[in-house]
Amino acid sequence: MTTFVLLHGAYQGGWIWKLVATRLREQGHTVFAPTLDGCGERAAQARPGITNETQAEEVAGFLWSEDLNDVVLVGTSAGGMVAAKTAALARDRIARLVFVDALALMHGEKIRDIVKGPNSIENDAATGPTREERREKLLGGLEPALADWAADRSTLHPIAVFEQPVVLEDFWDQDWKASVIFCPQAVNPGEAHQRRTAETLNATWHQLDTGHYPMLSMPDALTDLLLKE
Repeated sequence: MTTFVLLHGAYQGGWIWKLVATRLREQGHTVFAPTLDGCGERAAQARPGITNETQAEEVAGFLWSEDLNDVVLVGTSAGGMVAAKTAALARDRIARLVFVDALALMHGEKIRDIVKGPNSIENDAATGPTREERREKLLGGLEPALADWAADRSTLHPIAVFEQPVVLEDFWDQDWKASVIFCPQAVNPGEAHQRRTAETLNATWHQLDTGHYPMLSMPDALTDLLLKE
């Protein structure tokens, strides 16, 4: 059986993987969906200084403390950057990388180089849309009850993750077994960005005809893709 570590994106927590994690566990796999520092149920801990790198350091420490090896590390949205940095920090523990409609920045790039515009809420620690704006974005591919469920659990995201350049000095020069899952109904991060990821990593390419939250809108299809080698 396979060990999966599922990393969420901006304004989310580990909760967003609930439907997929349940399906993987039902098939006998070991699944972890940690909530990143300052996010989800840990949003009250948001503070200046939480970056892509500090979140990845925590995840790499989690892999070590749990003695996890041959891990399939999955990142979605901004979690793609955390996945890349975690992989660089814990190279010997990673069997495969999966980027699910994910941001995967080159060394020195920032999210706001790619995803433009300010959020409705910003302070020195966190940023994000309002609850109503989050629900509106979710409605594109979800039933109203599920959109409400997700919007109620959405939170602000540590602001430095958006504003600080990522530090990935050697990730892109290494050989990784990787796949990219593109969701064409999502505006960001877009096909060109994800094609770059796939081409640079020589990754397999998959497509799910849905929006930015396939773990909610198409959990069965996404689970099947995560299980593909």
